[in-house]
Amino acid sequence: MTPAAIVSEDFAGDATAVALFLHGYGSNERDLTALASALPDGMPWASLRAPIEVAPGGHAWFRIVTPGHPDQDALDAATGAIRSWVDAAVPSAARIVPIGFSQGGLMATQLLRTAPERVHAPVVLGGFVAAGEQKADAALRESRPAMFLGRGADDQVIAPAAVERTDAWAPVHTTLDARSYPGLGHGIDARMLADVQAFLARVGSPQDHTA
Repeated sequence: MTPAAIVSEDFAGDATAVALFLHGYGSNERDLTALASALPDGMPWASLRAPIEVAPGGHAWFRIVTPGHPDQDALDAATGAIRSWVDAAVPSAARIVPIGFSQGGLMATQLLRTAPERVHAPVVLGGFVAAGEQKADAALRESRPAMFLGRGADDQVIAPAAVERTDAWAPVHTTLDARSYPGLGHGIDARMLADVQAFLARVGSPQDHTA
């Protein structure tokens, strides 16, 4: 099922990059729109609603069976749904900047790990990576694209094994900007938002980088 979305007034057009907000489990497409304040001037954005309804007004990219260990088939289906939306809505010349929180952060990494040629500078907030080798991991070990990884130091939601897996995977496959925020649990605060803004300003537009 293709996700629903809300988009910025200047969505797509001739932009070289489009930000893609991916919410966490049990939330919806309105949850992360405030993060638009961290985007570089002129970057359009879209915020997707995950396709699985788990509560009234609450959606998920996949159902949680074992925390921190998503089923690969369910993960592939969710990733494919996002890619289908991107292929239909985002000009082929533009790259997406996935910005995901929690389960949405995992989806941001899956977009990178399966179709890195379409992704620029993913931002992962309170998220994690899936276990196992994904199809573009070998290429990522060579290209090492920029990625931001932010997490509350007091986050008790993401399974410890998933955090350890992410901390091992990210430095090997990306040029990583990793931040931890004392006193922050499973959430986003002004410190994290400021660091995301600085990261996105620093990495520039896709035309300044090789894939």
